[in-house]
Amino acid sequence: MEAMADDTSPFGAARTLTLPGPLALDGGASLAPLDFAYETYGELNEDKSNAILICHALTLDQFVASAHPLTGKPGWWTRMVGEGKPIDPARHFVICINVLGSCMGSSGPASEAEDGQPYAMRFPVITIRDMVRAQAMLLDRLGIETLAAVIGGSMGGMQVLEWAACYPERVKSAIAIATAARHSAQNIAFHEVGRQAIMADPNWHGGDYYANGDAPTKGLAVARMAAHITYLSEEGLTEKFGRRLQARDSKSFGFDADFQIESYLRHQGISFVDRFDANSYLYITRAMDYFDLAEEHGGLLANAFAGTRTRFCMISFDSDWLYPTAEARIIVRALNAAGAEVSFVELSSPFGHDAFLLDVPELNATVDGFLRAGEGA
Repeated sequence: MEAMADDTSPFGAARTLTLPGPLALDGGASLAPLDFAYETYGELNEDKSNAILICHALTLDQFVASAHPLTGKPGWWTRMVGEGKPIDPARHFVICINVLGSCMGSSGPASEAEDGQPYAMRFPVITIRDMVRAQAMLLDRLGIETLAAVIGGSMGGMQVLEWAACYPERVKSAIAIATAARHSAQNIAFHEVGRQAIMADPNWHGGDYYANGDAPTKGLAVARMAAHITYLSEEGLTEKFGRRLQARDSKSFGFDADFQIESYLRHQGISFVDRFDANSYLYITRAMDYFDLAEEHGGLLANAFAGTRTRFCMISFDSDWLYPTAEARIIVRALNAAGAEVSFVELSSPFGHDAFLLDVPELNATVDGFLRAGEGA
C-alpha cells in the first residue's frame, strides 16, 4: 500500500510505502512487512539515470530539504539540496529514506508488530548493511536500478560505503563525507554512555513505555548531550562559548547552568526528545557500533571494493575528531589498492564533525564539481 502526502517544499513529496518483505537481517532474524517513509525532490528522467540517494545520519531523517513535521524547522541539508545548489531537483531526482530502525515512519521499535503492539525491544537488532538492503528493496519497488550517486555524511557515509560494497553495479558515484569504515573503541564508548543513560531512566521500563506515554526523556536528553559534544570541536566551542556565563554576572556556586555551554547542551537535549524515540536511539547506535566494512569482507578493506567501477569522493574535515581525516585516508588507501577511481579532500573548518551540515562553501564546491564531472562522463 502506498500513500502520498503534500509537502511544504515546492519540489518535494512525502511518501510512505509498505512492502511485504521479508528482509533477511545480518543477525539471523527477518522483518516482514516493512514500512518506508521517504522524501523525493525533482523528477526521474525517462531513462531513470538521474536518481541520487541521500543517506542520513544517526539522528536525522528523510526531511533533507523540506520542513520537519514535528519541529517546523527547514530540512537539514538545504545548504546542499535545492535550486541552483550541488544537488539540484532541476537536474536530479533526489530521494532520502528514513533508515530502518528509526522513528519517522520507517519500520523501527515504535512500529506495530503482528500482535498489534509496538515492537519495542522485540524489534530485531540491525546493522548498517541491513539499512542498505532495505533501501535497495524500496528502490527495486520504485523501478530505480542505477543510482547516479549515493551521498551521505557520518552514518550516512557508512551507508554510502555499504552501497558501494554491496551493490557496486548500481552505484555510479559515491560521496562519503566525515565518516569511517568502522566504529572505533572511542566511538563505541560514547554510544554506550548514551545507551546506559536511556536504560537507567526509570521511565524506560525495558523499552515498553509507548502505552503509558511517559517516555525516558531525561535519559535520552543526557544521551543527546553526550553525543553532541563529539559533533563539535574544541576550537568551535571556545570561539562560540569559551567560559562565558549564561545570563548572569557571577557564578551561582550551585548546579544550575552557570556557563553558556551548559545551557546550550541542555537545550540540545531537551529539544531532541521531542523528535526522536529513545529505543530507536538504542538500535541505531548499536548498528553503527557493529559497522566494520573490512570485517564483512575477510578482514581486508580493499576486498570490499574489488573490481568496482564506482567513482568515489572522500571528504573529511580537519577539526573532526569523531571521524578524523586518518579514518578517511584508510578508506582512500583501500580504494587505491582495489584500483578504484577516487578523489580525496580534507577541508578546513572550525565546526568539527557537524561541518558537513553547516556553512562550508568548499564542501558545496567539491560535491558540485564531482557530480558534474560524473554527469559529463
